[in-house]
Amino acid sequence: MALSNKQKQFIEKKGNKLSNKQISKELKIPIDEVTNFRSTISKKKYSLYFNFILLLIPIFIIFILEVSLSVFNYGEPYKQWEIVDSQMMMCNPEIAKRYFYTTDAVPYPSQDLFDINKKENSLRIFILGGSSAAGYPFTPNGSFARYVRKRLELIYLNKTIEVINTAMAAINSYSLLDMMPGILEQKPDVILFYAGHNEYYGALGAGSLETLGNSRWLVNQMLAANKYKTVQLLRNFIKRIMTFIPSSEEKGGTLMSRMAKDQMITFGSSVYQTGINQFEGNLDEMLQMAKDANIKVILSDLACNLKDQSPFVSIDEENVSSANYNYNKGLKNLGSNDSTKALAFFQKAKDLDALRFRAPSEINSIIELLAKKYNFPFVSAVKRFNELSQDGIVGNNLMTDHLHPTITGYQEIGELFVTKMLEENLIPNSKVALTNNSIQDKYVRKHYNFTHLDSTIGRYRLTKLKGDWPFVETSKSLEQVIESFDVQDFSDSLALFVIDNKYSWERAHRKMAIWFFKKGDIKNYLVEMDAVIFQYPFVYDYYEMIANNLIGLKMFNEALPYLYQYDKIKGTAFASKWIGIIELSKKKSDVATKYLNKSLKYNSRDAQVFYNLTGAYAMKQEYKLALNAINSCLMVNPNYKGAKALQKQLLGAVK
Repeated sequence: MALSNKQKQFIEKKGNKLSNKQISKELKIPIDEVTNFRSTISKKKYSLYFNFILLLIPIFIIFILEVSLSVFNYGEPYKQWEIVDSQMMMCNPEIAKRYFYTTDAVPYPSQDLFDINKKENSLRIFILGGSSAAGYPFTPNGSFARYVRKRLELIYLNKTIEVINTAMAAINSYSLLDMMPGILEQKPDVILFYAGHNEYYGALGAGSLETLGNSRWLVNQMLAANKYKTVQLLRNFIKRIMTFIPSSEEKGGTLMSRMAKDQMITFGSSVYQTGINQFEGNLDEMLQMAKDANIKVILSDLACNLKDQSPFVSIDEENVSSANYNYNKGLKNLGSNDSTKALAFFQKAKDLDALRFRAPSEINSIIELLAKKYNFPFVSAVKRFNELSQDGIVGNNLMTDHLHPTITGYQEIGELFVTKMLEENLIPNSKVALTNNSIQDKYVRKHYNFTHLDSTIGRYRLTKLKGDWPFVETSKSLEQVIESFDVQDFSDSLALFVIDNKYSWERAHRKMAIWFFKKGDIKNYLVEMDAVIFQYPFVYDYYEMIANNLIGLKMFNEALPYLYQYDKIKGTAFASKWIGIIELSKKKSDVATKYLNKSLKYNSRDAQVFYNLTGAYAMKQEYKLALNAINSCLMVNPNYKGAKALQKQLLGAVK
């Protein structure tokens, strides 16, 4: 006879207090039924506890492992921002290690510093993208970020302008989505988006060497898990195992050639569609984040070389659906002066190119559609570049290679973004600035911080790029590429050192500047140092070094702007002293007294400052203050030249 629910509940409740015999007697049921039921209860409890313990054991082991790895500082912190000093920070130069699992030489973002605590009068712009947004091959001073910053500094003389370029070569929407929350935390006023060319061969892309599969959800979850040391340990273990597996893959070559795992991705294939889907999904999430944070994003479509870049890989030479067929039709129509048809054929040839280094037209359509969906401003680099090109089709006139713009091309993109910010009233006093749009644009282009050395570095980078696959069938070694450089002078040698990773960009420019200074070519000395200062405006030593050199040559007027910049960034006795002395020489006594007194706050034992302060007060006919200043000068240095005679004159004036 089966036990009733009431009897079962009684047994479960009294089981720990009464024996089977007592329960049997109490319930008036056979003892074997009590025994059988109690055994099933034990099994259930044992099974529950056992499964719970089994679950806890691996969690506990992983927890202990994670703590241990953290204690011993294993792996990388993968932090997004790096604190430079107590006030400034920048994008972590090694952040790309989050996204590159097997590639050793990873790209790095521009070292753009910005305030840890955003100032009230600041204007903060972030830039997201790949190598085109980074300014390749003219990184860092050739990017459109530089144009944007220079234009904004021209418009807002009294604001702190922060343009932070987080773009890097060979990254795509996976990396950008991963960085987006950290960027939004920094409270940008506007985000500029120029990305999409790397969706297939960029890190974690659909056809990349660095891939985690085709599941967008899985890839994004793995990126989120990268901060855990245990995950890094597993990554490194797999990487170590992979080194023992024979591979025909070449280790050399450019990053571009090494990242292209599945070289051919045909139009409409599953891999092609995966790339489209990952871009659309990731960009959609990014824009939703920005919308939720009430931060505007300006998006641009992607320009590339249509007219002068033949398809890298054409599946069929004669078929109407082949890249080469359409490219040749474009050339033929161009020869017949039918530029409209030629443009259509060139665009189709690019889309059918099975080597997807240039974003297909569908990527541009997604960018424009998502901009409309979220009501974000959109600009068209494609339209602008075609408008500026002969026959209305962009080619080598604005492109250095298959997709990276020339300096003029980068300036055009920058102008598009700034004008859109003004038109959409995303930055203060936009209407006033728009009236001078053309004048400001001309000024910025004329005073771009881009030197002959930058041009040579860019030329050498392009030579290196085009000496490798897919531009040539047989890749050249780095030694062969270097031999092909036409190294003629000191500037060329410095550019070569940069390409060969022996000098940093900054060191090469400083070396070039010193070379000019020793030659007595002060104009070009300042050109080089201005380029360095524009890239690293918060490195105080540069201002003092330049001012010292110019003061030593008695070029006081030339030194003054650098002293003012120095004083604005960091108040020092040196900067304020020399501002005061130089302004005094210009008979500007009020300015002189202000800065000379400021200098004394930093160093109250400088006889030269007291002497010049005496002159400034005397010029203002404030003779008592002048006498106090000269007395202080003599207290610091009783033998200061001319001080006693000046003291005697002032004593007579005061009486």
